[in-house]
Amino acid sequence: MKPIILGTAGHIDHGKTALIRALTGIDTDRLKEEKERGITIELGFAFLTLPSGQLVGIVDVPGHERFVHHMVAGAGGMDLVALVIAADEGVMPQTREHLDICSLLKVRHGLVVITKIDLVDTEWLELVEEDIKGFLKGTFLEKSPIIKVSSVTKEGIPELITALEKLVTQVEPKSTASLFRLPIDRVFTIKGFGTVVTGTTIGGSVKIGDSLVVYPQKKKTRVRNLQVHHQTVTTAFAGQRTAVNLQGLEKEEIQRGNVLAPSDSLLPTFMLDGTLEILSSVSKPLKNRTLVRLHLHTAEILAYAILLDKEEIKPGETGYVQFRLRQPTVALPGDRFVIRSYSPIFTLGGGAILHPAPVKHKRFRPQVIEDLKALETGNLEKAILCHLNQAGYKGISRQTIRIFTNNFSETLDHTLETLQKKQRIYLINKDTHHYIHRRYIEEISKKMVSFLNTFHATHPLLLGISKDELKSKLLPFIRDELFGFVLHYLEGKHIIVIEQNLVRLSSHTIRLNKEEQILKEKIYHVLHTAQYSPPSPQELAKMLKTNPEKIMHLLRLLTEEGKIIRIKEDFYFDTTLLNTLKEKLTTYLKTHQGITPAEFKNLTHASRKYNIPLLEYFDHIKLTLRVGDKRVLR
Repeated sequence: MKPIILGTAGHIDHGKTALIRALTGIDTDRLKEEKERGITIELGFAFLTLPSGQLVGIVDVPGHERFVHHMVAGAGGMDLVALVIAADEGVMPQTREHLDICSLLKVRHGLVVITKIDLVDTEWLELVEEDIKGFLKGTFLEKSPIIKVSSVTKEGIPELITALEKLVTQVEPKSTASLFRLPIDRVFTIKGFGTVVTGTTIGGSVKIGDSLVVYPQKKKTRVRNLQVHHQTVTTAFAGQRTAVNLQGLEKEEIQRGNVLAPSDSLLPTFMLDGTLEILSSVSKPLKNRTLVRLHLHTAEILAYAILLDKEEIKPGETGYVQFRLRQPTVALPGDRFVIRSYSPIFTLGGGAILHPAPVKHKRFRPQVIEDLKALETGNLEKAILCHLNQAGYKGISRQTIRIFTNNFSETLDHTLETLQKKQRIYLINKDTHHYIHRRYIEEISKKMVSFLNTFHATHPLLLGISKDELKSKLLPFIRDELFGFVLHYLEGKHIIVIEQNLVRLSSHTIRLNKEEQILKEKIYHVLHTAQYSPPSPQELAKMLKTNPEKIMHLLRLLTEEGKIIRIKEDFYFDTTLLNTLKEKLTTYLKTHQGITPAEFKNLTHASRKYNIPLLEYFDHIKLTLRVGDKRVLR
């Protein structure tokens, strides 16, 4: 059967705890102060097995206005709410506030329980019921059952159980395929077992032995034991009240408001984007930068509400907000929240998270508003494109996209594949599953083509530019994997050609005039004739009575054509002669124990000035290995 959580709501001393005791036999007041004062201060927990066998977890919330923050913590995991109203008092301030909070948190199902009917006569009870019906008009409880009970005489309890049986069939089960998350509402220790945390599992499942992390502090732990409704289990599922015995953590390292989830599944943040609705019952508008109490699951965090699309949000209106938090938290899109004023404390409104880890926004930016509208639609393709567009040249990993979209199913993978086929996004690293928006591939491609056009116009005698030089001059700020992807992308479209680490436009060809062609041939002839004692570029310029820069351009061209090889800065050797020397050296070393520089001179008939660079070249290409004063074959 699907797990169900029933929560109470209502004013102080309206009989919520007594009602639960009458239903279940369990006293949810566990603190000494609660027993002495007769009021609920902390959250209380119980469970009820309905006649059908359906197990219902029950959260008893405090009714006193000073403890509404505890009520909000308990309301976050409710599937059903029992709005408790005492027959002798009727609708009271916390009745209204609790109903508002349940509405803001999108609790969709519930009923009204009029308690203490043994204290009033029939005529008064009818008046109270009529007043309650008027109060509920326009709310999600408008057409809900109203059950009249006495927790003392047990009158109405059977009817309440029957109503609950009908209601639980309307509740949609929480997804066990989603990410496991347990917002922590209690932390304590049990002698012999260690630290235990409790909460309502709001997604996924967890089993004994699982590795988990306490967020936002990222404390690693492991599940030692699990209980659901005081029964030891091997697996706990979404919608269940769950107690988790944690390994390796002290009670002091955890607090209410923390979230238990798998490693790398949530992103601690000091900012959250969302929609915000201000209750129509609030007396004045919410202004920009108001300090508020943000209630998110079981956490209460002070935050500044930065209004992104309005100067103020009037009662009954909605707007987009960025919360800037005084302490970090974690969330996922779709998570509901409530905000209360800093002082005096009362409920202002609530809404839903749109972005769980945004960048800092400037107000009234059209692109920011457009992005938030796209996220609000809940369309997965739009959300992915929005987040990748915001990420810029950095792109985003698949795991981050999962967090940003709150989609941990195969649906996300299928959607990413679809967007790739449409060429709206690109996978730039298959190992890390890193994606980037098409816009940035096109931007970088445009910049690269423009740069190469300028480069070829400036250096017409160069075949191309090296990859390293291209990146350092044009795109030093992007990751190597993105640079490599764009090169591959442009090469695949036949826009550029990559040869021997040189990049050029496919349309680029070197066209020498007659004078340059003759000079090029002269340079090659001089180097070939010089054998293993070639002149330097400066010497070539003097010999051929020409510009040293032109000599360098033609030397690079001969190098790119493979006719000569550059060794060190000033030495260029005929490739054919160098290959011949390589063969001679290999033959010599096969019949000798090694070769010294003096013996090497017999092969080149050149001076030490050339022989040492040549020997180092053969070391560099891994033909030889230097051992002492000799070179041997590798």
